[in-house]
Amino acid sequence: MEQLTALDAGFLELEDSDPHVSLAVGGVSIVEGPAPAFGEFVAAFADRVSEIPRCRQVLRTHPLDLRPPEWVDDPHFDISRHLHHVALPRPGGDAELFEAIAMLMEHRLDRERPLWDCWIIEGLSGDRWAVVTKVHHCIADGIATAQMMAKFSDDGAGDTFATDVAAAKPHAGKRPALPGVNLNPVSWLSGIGRTVLAAATAAEHAAVGAAELTAGLLRPGPESSLNGPVTTMRRYSAARVRLSDLQKVSRAYGVTLNDVALAAITSSYREILLGRGEEPGRDSLRTLVPVSVRAVNHFDATDNRVSAMLPLLPVDEADPVQRLRLVHDRLARAKASGQSEGGSAVVLAARRFPFALSAWAIRLLSRLPQRAVVALATNVPGPRGEQRLMGRRVLELLPIPPIALQVRTGIAMISYADSFVFGITADYDSAPDIDALAAGIGNGVAQLVAASGKRRSTQAARHRTR
Repeated sequence: MEQLTALDAGFLELEDSDPHVSLAVGGVSIVEGPAPAFGEFVAAFADRVSEIPRCRQVLRTHPLDLRPPEWVDDPHFDISRHLHHVALPRPGGDAELFEAIAMLMEHRLDRERPLWDCWIIEGLSGDRWAVVTKVHHCIADGIATAQMMAKFSDDGAGDTFATDVAAAKPHAGKRPALPGVNLNPVSWLSGIGRTVLAAATAAEHAAVGAAELTAGLLRPGPESSLNGPVTTMRRYSAARVRLSDLQKVSRAYGVTLNDVALAAITSSYREILLGRGEEPGRDSLRTLVPVSVRAVNHFDATDNRVSAMLPLLPVDEADPVQRLRLVHDRLARAKASGQSEGGSAVVLAARRFPFALSAWAIRLLSRLPQRAVVALATNVPGPRGEQRLMGRRVLELLPIPPIALQVRTGIAMISYADSFVFGITADYDSAPDIDALAAGIGNGVAQLVAASGKRRSTQAARHRTR
């Protein structure tokens, strides 16, 4: 039997800390053509679910948290309890789909059953249908969830953009090659010294990063409508852009795709705050940015392998290009300071403590008021090529992040073929302007694309006059 790690179990504790929160992540596949008969859908998914153990397992917990929860096979597993069928009201556009997504994600998964559910949705305009899949965060992080959902497709997981993540590169975590035989004792001592120094340097780097994360969490931001108590109801919206546009900006300014996406998010939050009559300050948008530490050989593992950074996104900067440069600089500084390594070190340290102690610590911390972090922005690399589901072409993938810990909006990003989608979950009462937040992200990308085009034209003109 596999046990939950302290990080996996932490998502259960976070959910228990607030009755208005559901810690499930989700994804939507929008599919071309008429929907299959529901019986055909159930039969197809029954075969695919059989290849994913977590879909047939339940949690076994222990009194007083004396041992970690364990995954055990559900002796009463019935797939019909996890597959559902709904239809949208007319006209079946984004508004109706997004409302249905929000409603389906509001409710907590039943812990007496395997922690996932799936809905086939008919009635989309343009001769389309959709599949909404919901998985508890204690099962998987973003990359693992995307891999699980890809296994439901006709071709399986296939090639994924996740191989571009730094932690997934072949060199990440690779053991150094064994040296040739050397009989010189001086060389032995020198090698030992270098190894000890490298270990000490890495430990110091992680310690500095952990200290920065702690300081960020303990430094409350200004009063903001972006954080505070949440209700049970949710809103959902999405912004769709072309991956090639992000790549164009990335090349023009020498920054990463994630920098470009975060700059567009920053731009939209700036407009939202101004629209709400709030002045965006330098410390107004401390954002939780999860960082994958999953190596490529662990893509099939269904668990959480993430760390985090807590950058202050430059919502106070009005110029789009300067905003992008500031995002790049702050993310680079957070990476260099060891925030990701510090987060990983904390997670690893938690495994060395008795589970009961870790569980009670998370329980206590999750119930304390949290005013430092006001937004979530997580990037989930998706499939590189188009998928097919039951013989039909998958047109779009939409990510659905959860919200918790008084963070009222969460944004998940997913790349799929040549599309890049920002999926936004928000508290119903405090974010009636969620569609404006989505539109602002699209506008933020468009501004940067326009600026990069002007930059290339200027550079070309200079080149011709030389």
